[in-house]
Amino acid sequence: MAKVEVSMPKMGESITEGTVIEWLKKPGDVVEMDEALLEIGTDKVDTEVPSPSAGVLTEIRVAEGDTVDVGTVIAVLETEASEAVVVAPSATPAPVETAAEPVAPVSAASLTPSAPAPAPVPSAAPAPAASSEGVDVLMPKMGESIMEGTVLTWHKQVGDEIELDETLLEIATDKVDTEVPSPAAGRVQEILVAEGDTVDVGTRIAVIAAPGTSVAPAATTQVAQPAVAAAPAPSASVAPAVVMPISSGDGSPIPRTGPSGEFFSPLVRSIAEKEGVSLAELASLSGSGRESRVSKADLMAYLEKRGSGAVATPAVISGPATPVASAPKMSFEPTQIVTEGGSRTEIIKMDRMRQIIAEHMVRSKSTSAHVTSFAEIDVTNLVRFREANKNAFMQREGIKLTYTPFFVFAAVEALKDHPILNASVQEKEIHVRKEYHVGIAVAIGKTGLVAPVIRNAGQMNVVGLAHAAADLADRARNKQLLPDQLQGGTFTVTNVGSLGSTMGTPIINQPQVGILATGAIKKRAVVIEDPVYGDTIGIRSIMYVSLSYDHRIVDGAMASSFLRRYTDVMESFGPHGELR
Repeated sequence: MAKVEVSMPKMGESITEGTVIEWLKKPGDVVEMDEALLEIGTDKVDTEVPSPSAGVLTEIRVAEGDTVDVGTVIAVLETEASEAVVVAPSATPAPVETAAEPVAPVSAASLTPSAPAPAPVPSAAPAPAASSEGVDVLMPKMGESIMEGTVLTWHKQVGDEIELDETLLEIATDKVDTEVPSPAAGRVQEILVAEGDTVDVGTRIAVIAAPGTSVAPAATTQVAQPAVAAAPAPSASVAPAVVMPISSGDGSPIPRTGPSGEFFSPLVRSIAEKEGVSLAELASLSGSGRESRVSKADLMAYLEKRGSGAVATPAVISGPATPVASAPKMSFEPTQIVTEGGSRTEIIKMDRMRQIIAEHMVRSKSTSAHVTSFAEIDVTNLVRFREANKNAFMQREGIKLTYTPFFVFAAVEALKDHPILNASVQEKEIHVRKEYHVGIAVAIGKTGLVAPVIRNAGQMNVVGLAHAAADLADRARNKQLLPDQLQGGTFTVTNVGSLGSTMGTPIINQPQVGILATGAIKKRAVVIEDPVYGDTIGIRSIMYVSLSYDHRIVDGAMASSFLRRYTDVMESFGPHGELR
């Protein structure tokens, strides 16, 4: 008998890694040559990988959901060959390369759908390191530039039982907050990092004991002194799970969040899939978990009642689930009320995100010489155009047609004519970016504001931008943003009018040199100039926009020219056009 090592195949010149979606065979199974062994996914294509040889599958080295580099050994076969070989399956189909979508003309009638660039997949590592003492949980790497993370909240304590993929803790970086699922089922044996502590990527932060292991829960969670592992191997790192849709009992996917923004953990969604529980049923449950989330116990209790006929099955929720947007509120919690000079004062501690925002804003004002210019735009035709197309767009694309993609499209067109606004200042140099990576400000409920980036916005038309913006907004509100989606922007657009503001003077998002704020669209009585019939008074939909720019390299004349071009594009959409 000889061993054949199966490695992650190369799916194209630009593909350097792949994700194991599903193993079609298990250890001990007999596999024929060219029989499908597993299914993998890249950012270009999903495909089945055939077995490079006939034999018995003896070892699987990469778990489902893990992402590894091309060439990594992912499985081992035993064959009757005389010697061991390393094989990268060659029968896999070549990826389908698609040409970049050309930018649609400004005329609304000629706009065609353009799919957004696929969201980056978090870099997941192979299975976590296991030992006789349990499974080590390490601080995950959340992006290329992220070297440390802060433990925000432990969802489990020492002695608590935990399921595979159940939320173990919540961590934060300077870019994003996210939940970390458990890499194994068992019982929490040790918690090595306290809430609020910041440690390097790869640091050992907890230990999960095997199921059935007796662990004495502490009355008060005792956190051991940081036992930092010295440069752990990459294969031992733990990364947040890639959230994939799970089919519900009615055949539609169960999203991470319900129709009212309620969160469903991977464990709950997995049980719902197996038991045929629909999204409507999950949304109807009263959760007993943290922040009223539906826990495993809640779902199991519901299944027991449903099996006995004690509960009625709710109606199916159709269509994509969209969290209910509301005006952002501060998440500050009062700590104490003191008396100062006869008056009562409430002292509120800033949360972490508000502290980061404060630091960034002060740094931006001290870095750039801020100047703001304004323009008035008649968007009557755009309003009519959107009203005429929004219902058909929702049915065809599955997302709402908002004004954001139009705002971004017009900004990119103006940037193409004014490249100095798509630049950054590096000491005594001006670095002009040739790609248009546009940040869009998104309010995330009670915690603040972030600006995820639509990458290569210059290669998308309005439909593509609509999909990209909707995806980023959904990720931002559900804590699914990756650090790489929050950096690298070259220009920012913020819609201050979404909550009713007429206009605003935003602060530049460093190291960019410009940020555009779009105000509320309101009907006003204005003078309409007509060379044939003369001036008349009419009711028009008017919007004010403001451009804050870095006066170190952008002059007022350049800013005014940019706004003039932006206005021309916004006013060029025809009222009778169609989004095809």
